[in-house]
Amino acid sequence: MFSIYKKEVASYFNSLIGYLAIGLFLLLTGLLLWFFPDSSILDTGYASLEGFFSIAPYLLLFLVPAITMRSIAGEKADGTYDLLLSRPISLKQIVIGKYLGSLTIVVLAILPTIVYAITIYLLAFPKGNIDLGATIGSYLGLILLSSAFTALCIFCSSLTQNPVIAFLVSVFLCFIAYYGIVAISQLAVFIAVADQLNAVGIQSHYNAVSRGVLAAKDFIYFVSFSILFLTFSIGHLGRLFNPRKKTFTVYLTTIVILLLLNQSFFYNQFDRIDFTEDKRFTLTETSKDLVKNLDSEVYITIFLDGELPSGFKRLRRAAIDMASDLRTYSNDRIKINLVDPLEGDQNQQQEYTQALINQGLYPTNLSVKSESGFSQKLIFPAAIVNTEELEVNVNLLQNKTGADPEQVLNNSIQNLEYAFASAIKKVVAQKKSYIGFTEGHGEPSDLELYDAMHTLTAGNQVGRINLDSIDFSGLKQMQVIVIAKPTQPFSESEKYKLDFFIRHGGSVIWAIDQLDAGLENLRSKGSQPLIGRQLNIDDQLFLYGARLNYNMVADLNCGQIPLSVGNIAGKAQIELAPWYFFPILMPTSTHPIVKNLDGIHTEFIGTIDTIATAGIKKEVILQTSPFTRLLNTPATLSLQMVEEQPDPAKFQTKSQPVAVLLSGKFPYIFENRPTPSGITSPIDLSSISNPAKMLVISDGDWLINQVNTKDQSPYPLGWDRYTEQQFANKIFLENIVDYLLNEESLISLRNREVKLRLLDQAKVKDKKLEWQMINIALPLLLLFLIGFVQQYIRKKKYT
Repeated sequence: MFSIYKKEVASYFNSLIGYLAIGLFLLLTGLLLWFFPDSSILDTGYASLEGFFSIAPYLLLFLVPAITMRSIAGEKADGTYDLLLSRPISLKQIVIGKYLGSLTIVVLAILPTIVYAITIYLLAFPKGNIDLGATIGSYLGLILLSSAFTALCIFCSSLTQNPVIAFLVSVFLCFIAYYGIVAISQLAVFIAVADQLNAVGIQSHYNAVSRGVLAAKDFIYFVSFSILFLTFSIGHLGRLFNPRKKTFTVYLTTIVILLLLNQSFFYNQFDRIDFTEDKRFTLTETSKDLVKNLDSEVYITIFLDGELPSGFKRLRRAAIDMASDLRTYSNDRIKINLVDPLEGDQNQQQEYTQALINQGLYPTNLSVKSESGFSQKLIFPAAIVNTEELEVNVNLLQNKTGADPEQVLNNSIQNLEYAFASAIKKVVAQKKSYIGFTEGHGEPSDLELYDAMHTLTAGNQVGRINLDSIDFSGLKQMQVIVIAKPTQPFSESEKYKLDFFIRHGGSVIWAIDQLDAGLENLRSKGSQPLIGRQLNIDDQLFLYGARLNYNMVADLNCGQIPLSVGNIAGKAQIELAPWYFFPILMPTSTHPIVKNLDGIHTEFIGTIDTIATAGIKKEVILQTSPFTRLLNTPATLSLQMVEEQPDPAKFQTKSQPVAVLLSGKFPYIFENRPTPSGITSPIDLSSISNPAKMLVISDGDWLINQVNTKDQSPYPLGWDRYTEQQFANKIFLENIVDYLLNEESLISLRNREVKLRLLDQAKVKDKKLEWQMINIALPLLLLFLIGFVQQYIRKKKYT
């Protein structure tokens, strides 16, 4: 067999046609990856070979058939096949020897592309910032793909005596095996067996391995594919020497064994290898446990598709990869759909776009570079996770004001596991959590809290509760109580009920305005004295470990309000002016609730002090900017302050805490105190102390959505109708509730880190043509040198 192997490799490189085939492969690869702008690595800006591993299969569709077409068909055409059979070797040794020889040639053809990896290593910023593990894993995937193509092409070569026919049949069957089966599975008639057809095709397995992840499922598939077609080749060539019954018995036995090996009960016994440096394709145990226990099918529909800039292509690929990894551990109970919302004619696009907006999925407008300049393009960086009963929107893009676009996309990729896992947990929850927004203390109306309440309805029961009328049994059913901007005091009996709720492990969001201030009052009166609200909850929060101060923050990092600056022809002239009492909180904490979160819009916010309380963990998660000053009562607010030029020296203080997480076993505030009036059936809570969690934030306006004055429809939470800017209030609320309702393991998924790997644009711009020529010409030069040395040795040996 070894002699057959050596003969196969030597005979290929002894002919000029062999070098031409490999040279053409390297030339096309170099042009596509380094010269053509639509697929150029230099234009994408990422220090990655993903582009190469994406186009390589389509080039191998022609290279492998060109290499293997003469392996057996050529022997028959030249009349040397019978001579080969007369040698003391078996058909099995002949086929395997030719298979290994052809595979060696394909690997040698791929070998010069290592120049591409070296180039990216040198061009990366900083130098060497390339994921070598992922690159090695991806090359391994390419070799496995080559082995499958080679086995199939050897079989095609065994079917005929004409090498040209062998080449054409090989190209056709390789195309069908790689892409054709996947395309067929997308037809409506095959939708019921789409997953099974995808599993039969090569593409899904190659895509999984080419990321740099080797799973037992994919490795066994490629090995099985190669064994199957090598068996077919041996059986076909030996049909004249063996009874047909024996041949078909071997076929059937091989197929049965390979089918058993490719069953989930077998390959699930093995773990997979993630070659990436930051293990970005390794799911946490939290996500694995969540999807392993699915009782019903879950559908993930991703709308990020179509013609996209390189950065969003990376986000799209990452979203598909994450969904696919979740599907793998779910035993295929997760179904993935990819939809292009802008497919079809203009009317279809408008209808689909409006339907998604009505669904609560909002597009992002991008400037896309084209031949004629820049054009505007709408994309929907979003997904929907749903079951038969419930669906949840997933925002794939995590914007952050002031961050580099590449960093925003990288943050979004880091957040994908949490985004999908949180949505799946909501749609499959067997028992809904009850969330109550308090009323009866001058809280905002249902219209003002509409989006906050509507946002939390996914997987939860959300409504208003009155602490004065609800009984203890009703409180036990609640999981989270939201106290949003009360303006009237709480009674002692209501505080008792809150204490009862917290002592039983209930979670509370305290969104409290300590001072009475409002923009509408300022507009109507021009000024307003700062007066503290007497809400009768200071003592309770103090014992829990937080003190809300009677002051107000003025922050240079703030929102804007419209003001009339004059009157022309009877029409008021409106301009936006910065209003320092509407701070925009930019999270700096690494806590997973606020990590990489965009700014949170607040109004008339105060500060918080933490109090030493035994057994209570305190974490400050939101602070003002360092350019802050405080107004303490008594003081007066006036719209005339807009015209004042701020003194930077007065604002250069330090960041002030405004939101604190408290967790632990909270003290019993009514211990050794008489039961307040209104409690008809008091309960001794001194022996009840379950761990609880709460958020205390010194502003209630962050939960209030603005309202369209024309039709009284609510705007999305965090949307500023004046500046037409979306802030992260809604995401912050969702993260907080996830933290309060679930174990910290779920929200901790937001701590995932994915290293951003970019090219040094200065180097690329300065010597772009030089690098293009190196990567197009150097692999060809290496091939020429190898050919020259080989021919020199051969000539010297046989002269």
